Amino acid sequence: MKDFDHIMSVWQEQPKRDQLSVDEALRQVKRGVGSLNKRLLRGIISMLIGSVAVLFVMLFLVFQSWVTYCGIGIILCTMLLYMFVMIKDYRLVSKEDVTIHPVGYLQGLKEYQHRRSNLYGWLYYLYLLLITVGLSLYLFEVLEHSSRLFRFSFYGFTLVWLLYVAFYLKDRIFKLEQEKLNLIIERLERLQNQFD
Repeated sequence: MKDFDHIMSVWQEQPKRDQLSVDEALRQVKRGVGSLNKRLLRGIISMLIGSVAVLFVMLFLVFQSWVTYCGIGIILCTMLLYMFVMIKDYRLVSKEDVTIHPVGYLQGLKEYQHRRSNLYGWLYYLYLLLITVGLSLYLFEVLEHSSRLFRFSFYGFTLVWLLYVAFYLKDRIFKLEQEKLNLIIERLERLQNQFD
């Protein structure tokens, strides 16, 4: 009996897990998801504007070499592919309200998180590679009459920029987005565990 009393006293001394206010948690989740939706929507709109600009270059500027048109086509197709991936992600995140189906919404967020980790894996590097190839083919004719110093400077700057985006900026953006998603998912899971 003495051991039971000791176990009971230890159990009662355990700090209580703070209960998450349902309204506050849902408000924070909605704010986080709203921020995510806005960012995806801005990305979709900017990719659409960029695609239209590339299409205008392809249709209304006259180039002598088919290589230039091939480069523009690669850039355009890559941008459209990436835009459709972003549209699918946007639809996945904004498809339902968190207050109506929290469990389904949590699963949707986990699916989105998994898709984004894949996207920032091999697909992101494929995107950069295709944009680089398309840009190189496009610039082959455009920079043909420029001085060698200008061409090498331009190619060097473009290479440095792509390496910066691929290996530094991507990781920072991905880490920040993962932290936000983890926080939203953690809040929804805590809320779900409160009611289980």
